[in-house]
This record gives sequence, C-alpha cells and structure tokens, in this order.
Amino acid sequence: MNAPGVLYVVATPIGNLDDISSRAVAILGQVALVAAEDTRHSGQLLARLGLQVPLLALHEHNEAGRAEALLARLAAGESVALVSDAGTPLISDPGYRLVLAARERGFTVTPVPGACAAIAALSVSGLPTNRFRFEGFLPARAGARRARLAELQACPDTLVFYEAVHRVGGMLADLIEAFGGDRRVCVARELTKLHESFYWGRLADVRAALAADPGGERGEFTLVVAGAPGAVARTPAGAGDLEHVMQVLLGELPAPQAARLAARLTGAPRREAYALALRFGAPPDS
Repeated sequence: MNAPGVLYVVATPIGNLDDISSRAVAILGQVALVAAEDTRHSGQLLARLGLQVPLLALHEHNEAGRAEALLARLAAGESVALVSDAGTPLISDPGYRLVLAARERGFTVTPVPGACAAIAALSVSGLPTNRFRFEGFLPARAGARRARLAELQACPDTLVFYEAVHRVGGMLADLIEAFGGDRRVCVARELTKLHESFYWGRLADVRAALAADPGGERGEFTLVVAGAPGAVARTPAGAGDLEHVMQVLLGELPAPQAARLAARLTGAPRREAYALALRFGAPPDS
C-alpha cells in the first residue's frame, strides 16, 4: 500500500515572476496534480516555468465538491499542490475547506511560503507592524462595508485591507467618514509589477492623489491603515483580577450593574462577570 501523498500549499508570485522560490518550482514540478483557483492563469505560470503538470480547477464555487476527489488522490499516494491566482493560498483566496478536510483526515499539509500582498504592503507602509489586523476584502455593499469600518474605528492595531480597483475610491471615502481624514494610510497598487505605486500620507490627501493619478484607475490594491491614535489594546483580565473587581463592586452595586461595570474595567465578557457575581451569592435580580 502506498504512503499517503502530501498536500502542499504553494505561494506563487503576486507580480514579479522572479519572486517564486526554487523550492516552489521543485514542488510544482514533482506533484501529481496542481489544484488551481484559475487553471488558465496557473497554466500560464507553469508554462513560463517550463513545467507540464495536470491542473484541476478549485475555486470558491466548487471547492466543497472537489475536496473529496483530491483527498482520494492523497490517499492513493499522490501529492497535490494547492495554488491561488497570486500570492499565498487561503489568504482571501480559496482552499480553506480542502486544508481543513485534509487535516481532519490526518494527511500531511505542508506550506511552501512565498509572496503575500498583505505582508509585502505592510513591510513598506511606514506604519506600526508589531500588531496588525488583516481584514482582507470588506463587503462589496456600501452599507455593510461602512458598518464594519464603524466597528474598527477604535481598533489600535494597524489594519490591512484588499480592494478592487472599481471600489477603491469608495473605500477611501468610507475610511475618511469612519476614521477621519487625518488617519495615516499607505495604499499599494500593483505590488511587484511594472507599474508598482505607493500613495502615503493622510487619508484625505491620499484619496486626492489617487483620484488625480491617471494610473490610479488600474491595478490591484492593498491598503494599510494606521490604528486609532491613542488607543490601547485591552488585555483581558486574569481570573483573579475579575474576582477582585467583582468583590469590590458587589459591595456597592446590584449584580447586573456590577457585572456591566466589571466587564468594562477588565475586558472580560459581561456574561462571565455576571456568572461570577451569582457564584459569590448575589441575588440574580438584585
């Protein structure tokens, strides 16, 4: 009986073909099959690398149905490479269902690291990199997008977004509405490609610069936005901290009010604080 095959998650260039690693080329050349988001796009990449490997389309619309067939090939001893159109698979791209299913079945899943637009843009953004939140593509509908930005308004972490060219202007307008025009941003366009461009500064200024640039109407965009100025990330309190705060507050307040205030002070969930109040013997409706 053959040993099971390996599922390789292979990063491919986001623009410049020279960014592909020698290991990625070797893996793509030795697997039995390449599962690709778009077989036409990945077929061109393989041809430029001088590789002839069977391709199977795996995208958001067929991933659930195709996963079982790919797992069967792994079980038969064939290794499979998973690639997206550009960059690292699963990062705002298909592949999660396949990787999860492979993990649950006990198959070996191995990353072959490489390009990722979010990390590339973050690394040259001039904005803090010690803590960041990757949001990927926000909802296409303006209302849902604005609602999500409102939730992120006070986030202290640097924020990373992907956006399509036909929505980037609207996205910048919504960012200004949610965060104010003075918030710092770095907009990266066509990363690693011939017309790579960066727009850096205040949100209001970057929006104007992008609108004035004829090239700003083309390309793929990654936006890196500064976190809320002066905001401090809350670290959830330890069990001992919450217990101490609840004991103090219960001496002065009814359980519901004490739990609500304890949650605000410690960052603990309100339900957890209320449950603790009940364990301390506070009447439920006090």
